[in-house]
Parts: sequence; C-alpha cells; structure tokens
Amino acid sequence: MAVLWWQQQRLWALSLPCFFLIWYPPVTGMESTVSPSPTPAMPCAAFTQKTCEECVKNTKCLWCSKNSTCMDYPVRKLIPPSSLCKLTEAHWAICWVNFEAVIISIGVVAGFLLLLIVCCCCYCCHRRRPRGRLAEEEEERFIKDREEKRMQSLQRKHERKVKHDEIRKKYGLLQDSDHPYSRYENE
Repeated sequence: MAVLWWQQQRLWALSLPCFFLIWYPPVTGMESTVSPSPTPAMPCAAFTQKTCEECVKNTKCLWCSKNSTCMDYPVRKLIPPSSLCKLTEAHWAICWVNFEAVIISIGVVAGFLLLLIVCCCCYCCHRRRPRGRLAEEEEERFIKDREEKRMQSLQRKHERKVKHDEIRKKYGLLQDSDHPYSRYENE
C-alpha cells in the first residue's frame, strides 16, 4: 500500500511541471505586443503600409512583411496558402516571430508533450505489470517449494504413524490383522 502511494506521489511530482507550463505559459517580451483588439469597424486592409504591430493587434489580420500588407486571415484554411504570403514572411498575433517558426515550435512542443505522456504511460504500465519471465520463474519456484513442503509433511506424518504403531505394539494396543480376535484372547 505504501509503495503504491509513493508511486502516485512520484507521478504527481513528474506531472506538476507539465500542468504549470500548460496553465502558465512563459510570456517574455509579449507584454508590449499583445493588447486588446481594436474596434471591429476597422478592416484589416486599413493597416496596409503601416506597422506590423498595428496590424496584428486584431487577431483576424495577417501581416505580410514582403510587401507590408495587412490582410484578413484565411479562416477556412488553417495555414495561409503561399499565394497570399510565404510562411517565412507572414506574421500573425506576434511580429517578432514569423508564422513558419510558430508552426514549427507548436509542432515541437506538441511532439514533446506527446512523447512525455507516452513515456509516462509506458513507465506506469511497466511498473504495474509483473515481469514476464521473472514472474513465471517465481511461480514455478513457489509451486516447487509448496510440493516439497507437502512431501516433507507426508513423510513426517508417516514417521509419526510408525512411531505410534511401535508404541501401541509395545503396550499391546495395536490390533494384529492376522488375528482379529487377539484382543479377546488376553481377557
């Protein structure tokens, strides 16, 4: 019971930093660039030939640094097509990282978290499952020990019976199978 509790505590200690990173992502340098979105009356095209920061304040806008244009983000497609703007020149929500780097970093973080979850699951399953060959050997050893103890018990029982029969024979309490009426002759 104490071992199970200890394993649960270790698992909790391993997962605590992951939960912390999920709920409180590190924010460095984003405080000044992320602000409330402007009034919805301004279309994204109005920010063309202005700065990237003004364009990406509205999360519906996509900034292309090649020709300094601000356009509506293509919502129907997850990744904007290269006909609009190349991924290395597109900026969305933040100006200091291009869209390609955002996609790569999200993929790396998601892959790392997935790998971490798989490793934790494999570790937990491996710790709970008895070792295959060792468990079989241990079971065979247990059966062999049990059989030896049973044989020793039968041997001791036989030795006691022989000893008791000798005592009965010495005092005439043992009935002889050759003479079923021998008990009555002594009386």
